[in-house]
Amino acid sequence: MDDAVKCPSCNSEHAYQDRGLWVCPECGHEWSGTADAAAPEAGVRDANGNVLADGDSVIVIKDLKIKGSSSVVKGGTKVRNIRLQDASDGHNIACKIDGIGAMNLKSEFVRKA
Repeated sequence: MDDAVKCPSCNSEHAYQDRGLWVCPECGHEWSGTADAAAPEAGVRDANGNVLADGDSVIVIKDLKIKGSSSVVKGGTKVRNIRLQDASDGHNIACKIDGIGAMNLKSEFVRKA
């Protein structure tokens, strides 16, 4: 396996080649070895692939348990005025949710409103 090949989605080093495609076993992303890896990385994207920006409104697409609490963010909750951030743990949206307060969300669990 080529040591230089990393997943363009999650940066995992465990990618392997399957026929003409490269596959990441950690996130399930597939890509061809000849395609430009920087092209899909145009910014933070929601669950549907729409590009998010600071100040956007998003809708949570599934119930999310809040760590360290018995509260839950219900699917369908609208979150206004998000702020994008670089986070190593994947929580790349900072926001305030009515009734819960300030928290961080992963962009894969929201869709643009």
